[in-house]
Formats: sequence, structure tokens, C-alpha cells
Amino acid sequence: MATRAAHKRLTREYASITANPPPFIAARPSEQNILEWHYILTGPPQTPYEGGQYWGTLIFPPDYPFAPPAIRMHTPSGRFRCSERLCLSISDFHPKSFNPAWEVSTILLGVQSFMTSEEMTTGSVSASESERKTLAARTRWWNSTGGGSTERRLQGQGAMNSNRRGFGAIKSGDGGKRFREMWPELDEENWKWMEESRIDPQTGKSLVVSQQSCAPEADALRKSVGSGAAAVMEGGRDVGAAGQGWVRRHAVWIVVAVVFAYVLAMRVVSEG
Repeated sequence: MATRAAHKRLTREYASITANPPPFIAARPSEQNILEWHYILTGPPQTPYEGGQYWGTLIFPPDYPFAPPAIRMHTPSGRFRCSERLCLSISDFHPKSFNPAWEVSTILLGVQSFMTSEEMTTGSVSASESERKTLAARTRWWNSTGGGSTERRLQGQGAMNSNRRGFGAIKSGDGGKRFREMWPELDEENWKWMEESRIDPQTGKSLVVSQQSCAPEADALRKSVGSGAAAVMEGGRDVGAAGQGWVRRHAVWIVVAVVFAYVLAMRVVSEG
């Protein structure tokens, strides 16, 4: 239970961060426990996390601000291990270095700054830029479905896949229940986005099947139809590529045919 001083301080900080939120940061305490805060970091532009929705928690000690919180990020990011405590100078790993003048906004700005760096610490991981971009694109799905563990379906979607954890799910979750409790407005936006984009709640993959011809040659020729030499040249390059693909697929049979023809020709010559 929070001390009276901690409760008063956190109440004031909630009013402050709500009125003047730092860029790409939102935070609020749990209604049941003011020491449990939930935050959302939106991936800043020109970073591998751009547009990502990163959900995490700050668990404050009863004697805050004289001791720092435990910091966790629950959404897969390619930067931090999911739901593990982070060792930062502003976290409970280093209580002696914590400054009581620091506020929730200061702490979250520190998390944001560390996230966009490449410095390593306890709870951090290494990943390529492309991996982090892929995870960023899946954050909204992951938050609102618990990593594919939800039983909710899209309108008009068929029967549930037997893989209830979801393809590529980081871990089995609570179906997004906890996220929905803390961020109902974001959860609603996320589900609207999944509906509009036809994202499978159990897999995070698109339900829209692209219409492609079975024959790559036909697709290439289709591209050449239209006005302008550029379109014709592009179609011609695609036809050539499709032809080369056919040769590679049937290389063994081509070699056999050539050898057979050679042997047959030699027999004809020798008999002659």
C-alpha cells in the first residue's frame, strides 16, 4: 500500500502527465492500485519502432519518490525481453542513483531514449532493423489479442483455427484482457484497424488473398498490357524472368534430353 506521501505525489503526477503528455508517451495508474502504472510508448518517426504501440508497466514502491519503480515492457519490440525487469539507472536495479525529483514523465522519457539506442543491459535484446520493423507492425494486433490468444473473431470470419496460440505468437496470453482493461479506447481502435485491414486475430496475418494467376508467364504478359513503352519493357523483362524460372525448374530433364539426343546422333553416325 502506498504511503500518504507516495499517493499524493503520484496523484499529482497523473494530473500533470495527462494535461501535458510528453511526445509519443501516455501513462495512467490502475484504478485498483495507484502504485501500478501502465504506459504506452508510440514508436518515434525515423526509428525501427515507428508507429509501434508499446505497452509496459511501472510498479512503484510504497515509499516513492525515495525509491525507483520496476520497469517492464510487455509488447514484443526486438529491444527488450517481454515482461522482464529492465536494468536502467532510473529503475529499481539502481535505487541509490534515483533522484526523488524525477517524475513519471522523466522515467518514461528515459525508457524511450534507451529504447532508441543500442546500449545493452539486463532485459534488453539484440535484433536487426527489419526484425524490429516487423514487430512494430504487429504491436497493435499483439496488444489487443494477447499475442493471438483471443477467442474473438472478425465479422464474417469463418470457424476458429485449431492453433489458438496463433501463428508466430510470442507467447500465450490472456486474449488481450489486461490491455483492454487499461486502454479501452486504444483496444477499440486496434480492433477497428484489424477489421478494416482484415487481420486475423489468431495469427496476425492478413485474411485478404491476393488474386494471382497460376502461370507466372501470364502475369508477366498482363503487366505488358497498357500504354507506354515502359510498361511493355517491364512486361518483357518479367516474361524473360518467368522463362528463366521455367528453365531452372526443368534443368534436369533438359540435360537428360540433350544427352539422349547426343547418344542417338552418335549411333546414327556410327551405323552410317
